[in-house]
Amino acid sequence: MKFINVAVVRFSVFLTLGILLAHFFPSFSRYLIFLSLFCFGMLVVLWWRGRKQLIPTVLFGIATYVCFLLIGYVNYQLRQPNAQPRHYSHVAFLDTTALFTLKVTAILKPDRYNQKYIAEVTGYNNRHTSGKVLLSVKKDSTGSKFTIDDLLLVHAALSETPGSLNPFQFDYAAYLRTLKVHHQLRIDSEAIVKRSKGDWSLRGSAESIRAHIISKLKQTSIGVEERSILQALVLGERNEIDPERYKAYAAAGAIHILAVSGLHVGILFLLLSQLLYPLCRLPHGALVRSILIVLLLWGFALIAGASPSVVRAVSMFSFFTFARASRRPTNSINTLFLSYMVLLLLEPLWLFHVGFQLSYLAVFFILWVQPFLFRLVHCKNIVAKKLWGIITVTLSAQLGILPLSLYYFHQFPGLFLLTNIVILPFLALLLAGGIVVIVWTLLDKVPNLVAEGYATAIETLNAFVDWVAGKEDLLFSNIPFSETQVLAAYVLIIVCILLLKKWSGKRVIKALAGILLFICVLFWEKHRASQQQLIVFQKNRHSVIAYSNASEMVLYTEDTSQGISSTFPVSTYRVGRRIDSVSEAMIPKLFAFRKQKILVVDSLGVYGVKDRIDIVILTQSPKLHLDRLIDSLRPDLIIADGSNYTSYVNRWKATCQKRKLPFYHTGARGAFILE
Repeated sequence: MKFINVAVVRFSVFLTLGILLAHFFPSFSRYLIFLSLFCFGMLVVLWWRGRKQLIPTVLFGIATYVCFLLIGYVNYQLRQPNAQPRHYSHVAFLDTTALFTLKVTAILKPDRYNQKYIAEVTGYNNRHTSGKVLLSVKKDSTGSKFTIDDLLLVHAALSETPGSLNPFQFDYAAYLRTLKVHHQLRIDSEAIVKRSKGDWSLRGSAESIRAHIISKLKQTSIGVEERSILQALVLGERNEIDPERYKAYAAAGAIHILAVSGLHVGILFLLLSQLLYPLCRLPHGALVRSILIVLLLWGFALIAGASPSVVRAVSMFSFFTFARASRRPTNSINTLFLSYMVLLLLEPLWLFHVGFQLSYLAVFFILWVQPFLFRLVHCKNIVAKKLWGIITVTLSAQLGILPLSLYYFHQFPGLFLLTNIVILPFLALLLAGGIVVIVWTLLDKVPNLVAEGYATAIETLNAFVDWVAGKEDLLFSNIPFSETQVLAAYVLIIVCILLLKKWSGKRVIKALAGILLFICVLFWEKHRASQQQLIVFQKNRHSVIAYSNASEMVLYTEDTSQGISSTFPVSTYRVGRRIDSVSEAMIPKLFAFRKQKILVVDSLGVYGVKDRIDIVILTQSPKLHLDRLIDSLRPDLIIADGSNYTSYVNRWKATCQKRKLPFYHTGARGAFILE
């Protein structure tokens, strides 16, 4: 029987803990490097003294775990800007125009007004530097889009990356930090001094190959919508997918097939394993087969754009391929954790990527739970056996990613099982067929019959997705799920699976403790959300104030007919605060919250009160003399929301600084919350 190497699992756990400690407690100290060296020295001494012992000592085990924890901590900290002597942040000043030399390293999805890229800062005012920035270029301000490896010389001012300005909002700045991006440059064509092509890179070659394939595909008879799905399935290019089509896939629980990741690489791995199986009959055929599989997988990663998610997935399956070829006693879980540990050693920031988390959790639960579920039902019919296999794989993967999916996406497709039963076999055909179509396209010999047949297959897939997405009653959305609930849910899932695999008194107690923990967390989250809260949202060109109490909320706006309660940022706030009932009303001129008097001054600039006011909220750019208002009302705080002109806000801020009065601008500091 193949064994599970518990040491590899434990090493991975302590490495992860070290990365998490460095992330949440970032006070870096170079003494940790010396502490790490000391622990490694102790580890070598303990190993030398006990190398002839069959069972290592407890001290040796503790020293080993501490070493892996310190490796995770130090490795993470060494990737931060303050630990890199050539990082541009040591010499650059915010909001000061300077000369930047940039090399484009990645192309991001554009927004309504800007093309977006990640660029390496190779120079700052003729000084050699390193580090990445977010580069936003105004659309239609340059003759063409940039490509990877382009060199740019620009005059621009460095600024902070945009963070979340409202509670429960996606923190884009935090996401960029996981990509080693800490600042941004916003430019137009006039800021570009020079543009040229940089040195060759593997990522740049991958992008050139993909762009060439896309240009060739546009010359075929495949329709625009079908071609966009093909590009997403095989090339990882999703920018051309219609937003409504994307929403339909999300509602059907099939969004994962539109992002090239572990699922696509896993299917390709199985297809290649079957196609190349005859090589195993030759001398050293198993090794040759493994090498070919790995080379073809990395070739697919190159064609798919060599994105981090694809590189991670191919790395993981490369470990599986060589582990199987070695024919040594091992276990798939060992290989999974070994690949996990190696990838985190190479790039610890990947731990905070959603795709990395979901991929490894899905594969782990498939390896751990699927064999147990598969043995519950004995199928003699080959078709029923294959169908039951797909069902158990789907259930295992969904169980593994369910808590994280609820936390990140706050929805659960009720027909996910039906969707995956139909789509998984279909996806294998589409993936294989898409690769064949692309090869034919590069040879300029795509038969119309093949192109039309593939387009018909994608149309069939889209029709099925539309049918599933149309069952809106079975899409459970707006599900609140916090970080604490995620941890409690995984504890509950693990103890329950252990109990189902083997019944014992201890495991029954653990399962009951897991249930009790999850219930306590639910009560705690409900209690925390029940606290009264007044919030002034940050929403450009709008004034939105809300009062929440338990599961009810009153939303104050300047126009109740706009339906702001179902739009951002109120919609995400409602989910995060577990709001069930919302009523809308016009913004009152004067109201009180927790014994504090709050005055709202709108565009008319009339406040009509003489009593002392604790907080003044300025909305809709009122034309007033702020000094007079301060002298008359003697407020403790002035708030300006997102509906005001920037010039007005700057003038009010200067007045408050002069009067030494606290000033709060939601556009700069985010939503104002009073509890």
